[in-house]
Amino acid sequence: MSPAVTPPARAVTPSGQPGAASAPAAAPAQRDPFFDNAKYLAIVLVALGHAWEPLSHSSRAAMALYMTVYTFHMPAFILISGYFSRGFDLSPAKLKRLLTGVVVPYLVFEVGYTYFQHWAEPDAAPEPISLLNPWYLNWFLAALFVWRITTPIWKLIRWPVPIAFAVAVLAAVSPEIGGDFDLQRVLQFLPFFVIGLHLRREHFELVRRRWVRVAAVPVFAAAVAVAYWQAPTLDTGWFYRNSAVQDLHEPAWTAPVMTLALFLCSAVLTAGFLAWVPRRATWFTSLGAGTLYGYLLHGFLIKLSRWWEWYDAAAWIRQPVGEVVVTLIAIAVMTALCTTPVRRVFRCVMEPRMEWAFRKS
Repeated sequence: MSPAVTPPARAVTPSGQPGAASAPAAAPAQRDPFFDNAKYLAIVLVALGHAWEPLSHSSRAAMALYMTVYTFHMPAFILISGYFSRGFDLSPAKLKRLLTGVVVPYLVFEVGYTYFQHWAEPDAAPEPISLLNPWYLNWFLAALFVWRITTPIWKLIRWPVPIAFAVAVLAAVSPEIGGDFDLQRVLQFLPFFVIGLHLRREHFELVRRRWVRVAAVPVFAAAVAVAYWQAPTLDTGWFYRNSAVQDLHEPAWTAPVMTLALFLCSAVLTAGFLAWVPRRATWFTSLGAGTLYGYLLHGFLIKLSRWWEWYDAAAWIRQPVGEVVVTLIAIAVMTALCTTPVRRVFRCVMEPRMEWAFRKS
């Protein structure tokens, strides 16, 4: 996510004091296994949510799991993205990183997704390339750009979190916002990013307490049970945060109520999720550095599965065994897309150096 990919800090060579040899270069800062683990597990949940969506049309259990995951998986990812954006300012180095790590992938995948759709659906009316209207998963890069470029504002003003909530509520009652840069999602998810900006490492340690880990188990069980109960009636559009309440055929007063209710549910489930994220290095820790790769690349496979309608072609997929198989495939595919070989192939478009494009400072 991004989905929150943060490169390791570069070594810094301090200046030598007069009359003394220069000090050796400091060792590169070590990545925190906890955050890499959290990013990997969160991106796997993203893949599971996308894989379960077609199954949720005919399975109430799949719908319950789908709703539960959609309640917190992107809030958790956005929270971590905000945490790793705390040091963002408008310095040339940070702006270069924003352009090469967010803007360039956005442009590349906007074009790539569009032409991929033309290839996969040759009989459909071709969608034009629109840099203002992010296609499918590209909304996250558009959001990340807006959130990061406004980070200095959220670090400067008083009461940033309440103001971010006010912005989210106003967005939820403003259908005229339109689809440019998917601003509905940008603004409605904004509080999670702003909260992440103001968190410190010790705040994440609070959920490590034993009672939180124990409580997380019945809380998740209760969440799935409530989702199973509400599955036939609750509009899943609430979880996407890409519509105003009027578009969901609800009165305006539901905007602050549902914004607060969804936030509380997301916060509780995110805390429970983070409580069970391993703090030590595991076999999947290194994959946390490649979550943005997995996020953007798996979109091609998800859309291909929708267009080829595999879930309608094989009835067994809609049976419990088939749902388990789909789950395992989603985990395996996302894991593979986050690996070092894949990152090596696509680094030229995901993390290009592009020194040629910038003036020397």
